[in-house]
Amino acid sequence: MAKLFKILACCAVLLFVTGCAAPKAGNTDYTAFKQSRPASILVLPPLNESPDVNATYAMLAQMTLPLAEAGYYVLPVALVDETFKQNGLNSASDIHGVAREKLREIFGADAVLYVTVTKYGSSYVVVDSVTEVAAKATLVDLRSGETLWAGAGRASSSEQSSGSSGGGWVGILVSAAIKQMTNHLSDASYGYAGITSVRMLSAGAPGRILYGPHSPRYGTD
Repeated sequence: MAKLFKILACCAVLLFVTGCAAPKAGNTDYTAFKQSRPASILVLPPLNESPDVNATYAMLAQMTLPLAEAGYYVLPVALVDETFKQNGLNSASDIHGVAREKLREIFGADAVLYVTVTKYGSSYVVVDSVTEVAAKATLVDLRSGETLWAGAGRASSSEQSSGSSGGGWVGILVSAAIKQMTNHLSDASYGYAGITSVRMLSAGAPGRILYGPHSPRYGTD
């Protein structure tokens, strides 16, 4: 039953991901990014600032796809994670502390992606249960140590809220309680982590990562 809930939740949240607004352009400077021309990216297990222990690997499992679609070779995250564990590095904080020169020596990637999950999970807010995932990322050149790009992403169940509920206050409270329980059983946050990854790491919009050399749109942004 829990597995079915998880599948249904993931399907539901993915229905609206394509209709989400792009991040604001801001004042992103791509000079270093264009000079670096990275082709391969090492993705490190994200730091987790949320109270949910599942956040790190829920995000890690879903960040490869948008980067690959953007035109980059992403080192297999399972292999990278196992390499760290074999060398006694079991926590994201320890891994983030490894010197870039050492990362370059071991993995040979052009750039490394540091990610921090700032929000992950479902919370009961007055008369509703809200599932929210938020993260921020920084791409660093492993050869020079220069920061190439920084961005963030966020996804929340409140984006698809109907804004109304029948049955008066009692009905609203009961509905919120049921929603909270369903979110917990289905790990609804996992689906929103996928949406957050897409919003944060997809190319092709102002402020986002540039297209990589394996994309037919390379050099057009």
